[in-house]
Amino acid sequence: MVQSLWEASKAAEQVTGLDQLVYRSNLIGTDRRVCNYGGGNTSSKTIVKDFRGRDVEVMFVKGSGSDLATMKASNFTGLRMDDIRPLFEKDEMPDEEMVAYLANCMIDAKHPRASIETLLHAFLPFKHVDHTHPDSIISLCCADNGKELASEIFGDRFVWVPYIRPGFKLSKMIAEGVLNNPKAELVLMEKHGLVTWGETSEEAYAQTIKIITEAESFIEARINEAKVFGGVKHGALTAEERRSVAAQVMPTIRGAVSDAKKMILSFDDAEDVLQFVGGQNSAALSQVGAACPDHLVHTKVVPLFIDWTPNADDIDGLKAKLKESIAAYKEEYKAYFDRNKNEGDVMFEAAPRVILIPGVGMINTGKSWAMSQVSGALYHRAIAVMRGATALGQFVSLSENESYNVEYWPLELYKLSLAPAEAEFSRKIAFITGGAGGIGSETARRLVSEGAHVVLADLNLEGAENVASEINAKYGENRAIAVKMDVTSEEMIKAAYAETALTYGGVDIIVNNAGLATSSPFDQTSLKEWNLNMNVLGTGYFLVAREAFIMMKEQAIGGNMVFIGSKNSVYAGKSASAYSAVKALEAHLARCIAAEGGEFGIRVNTILPDAILQGSAIWNGSWRNERAAAYGIEPDQLEEHYRKRTTLLVNIYPRDIAEGIAFFASSKSEKTTGCMLTIDGGVPAAFTR
Repeated sequence: MVQSLWEASKAAEQVTGLDQLVYRSNLIGTDRRVCNYGGGNTSSKTIVKDFRGRDVEVMFVKGSGSDLATMKASNFTGLRMDDIRPLFEKDEMPDEEMVAYLANCMIDAKHPRASIETLLHAFLPFKHVDHTHPDSIISLCCADNGKELASEIFGDRFVWVPYIRPGFKLSKMIAEGVLNNPKAELVLMEKHGLVTWGETSEEAYAQTIKIITEAESFIEARINEAKVFGGVKHGALTAEERRSVAAQVMPTIRGAVSDAKKMILSFDDAEDVLQFVGGQNSAALSQVGAACPDHLVHTKVVPLFIDWTPNADDIDGLKAKLKESIAAYKEEYKAYFDRNKNEGDVMFEAAPRVILIPGVGMINTGKSWAMSQVSGALYHRAIAVMRGATALGQFVSLSENESYNVEYWPLELYKLSLAPAEAEFSRKIAFITGGAGGIGSETARRLVSEGAHVVLADLNLEGAENVASEINAKYGENRAIAVKMDVTSEEMIKAAYAETALTYGGVDIIVNNAGLATSSPFDQTSLKEWNLNMNVLGTGYFLVAREAFIMMKEQAIGGNMVFIGSKNSVYAGKSASAYSAVKALEAHLARCIAAEGGEFGIRVNTILPDAILQGSAIWNGSWRNERAAAYGIEPDQLEEHYRKRTTLLVNIYPRDIAEGIAFFASSKSEKTTGCMLTIDGGVPAAFTR
């Protein structure tokens, strides 16, 4: 049940009326059972001083494109009420005209554009107004008998407004309904949501929670758990089986849903999802339509429900079913677009945003992990609404044409335009071995700075987790994950890729970087030392690349591998026969994979660095002393020794190598494969010939 989150002490800390509005809005948005991601809006009418020092009545209202849970004062728009009130006398006002008019009512041109529902707040004669999308209220408003049941719950305290798209007409209908009912305490908008109000911010919030809990109690009293969604048709697989199945099929899904642009995936097997995908009536119920107009932009009109009997051993059957079903979904979406399109409309990607698999759970797609989570969060709300609506009566949705008009509504498309432009590595997933080290961590930072999601694989899990935490603190939740992996362990490598698939859906870029180095004269090189180099730098690179190759072929959307070789890949390093030999192996292995990968769009290139001392576990170990001994100098003289032997008289740093990796992984080298790029400051002995 929804609970009040109001804390009097925190509320008292909010000095201005706008501060209080921010506090109330954040509380409303924090509980997604109260308001959808990105949806709803709040307002507060107050007196402020204008630029000439005059007292002016101003309404602060949520600006377009923000989310109640996280918005700040800068996300609200202030509008002069004296300019807005005369609009109530108009009979109609097109969206474009209304938006243009409201722009002239703003007290500060730097404020965000006013919400399409601004007049809903302005026309109501209350200081504080909240419009929300509570699960319980939407359940009531999406039930075929919702208006009748509302009378049972609220008596004559509510105003029911038939479905109409937000804008001037809806705002006026709501205000007239409230003005004509002196007992009105709330407005129920059919297939849309709730409007409440109060004379103080606390009173408005308390009223919102009160109304929601009244509806919740009414619905829960009518829930029969044994009959939810028609009862159980398919039980859930075990948690381990669900994760295994999802990890195996998500690269297939990712390839199938990535057409002109790649998609990032996420997996969800929460209890409510498993109950829904296993329901007797769920396949049909899921195709009725969206539970709320706000869902459409992120979830599309309907999800893809896979007709599959749960069986953890039937992976090939599920993959075939997924490919067939996704292809059919895209064809139907294109037909839906053609049936309803208006002049100038440009079709979004046709692939599903929500994929439901009985016994397994829900897989969501988006341009980033965060946006795939938004699709998932909104479908959780849809499940809750269908659960409630079917307990009350029959679940109903918008007509197809109205659903289309909401999905392609210019004012909704404007919100999407507020998102930052996509960067070079947006929608890309990079898997970096040795992710905790100097080159690995710097590469992760470089790729993430241009939009990538990264997996930091390292034996040093704590170090990798520290790098991931740093990246996530700067760029957002789950932009990076850390996995413990030994490159000599086939099982650990497969498990790491499975975790990558489960987290993001697949892989686009691998950086084969994990390493070590030993030094000894050839006649003193032991078999143990030889095998250590071969196992880590040879077999390890082979295993990491092979598993990536398998996943990239499964996705069928190309891929990129960058091997971190060495100057010694082409130069016979003194007292380093084992290391030099295996570094040469790496470079040639990369060319062999490039030769086979071309037909699948898989590019493989190699970076040849030299003497990266900063942030390197290799150079902080015995290798530093061994190399110094080989050159007859002291360990602390190495950095200067390496600088002086370059033609450019420079030292090489991890960021220099990261830049080379970014180049090979980017579209700038899209026609380059099987290439070696030397980044060593110019060591003549290592010039290729």
